[in-house]
Amino acid sequence: MRRKGDLPEKVCVACGRPFTWRKKWARVWDEVRYCSDRCRNDGRRAVGGK
Repeated sequence: MRRKGDLPEKVCVACGRPFTWRKKWARVWDEVRYCSDRCRNDGRRAVGGK
């Protein structure tokens, strides 16, 4: 069993907050850029210029 503090961590591209690995991201961890759906949607909106 791993401790929560031992899990890998990244910084969200949209909000700049750190977030930790989740089991549902196990197969795609290298591709994960956002901490939540909200940040992912806000990021797309900002890039799209709407």
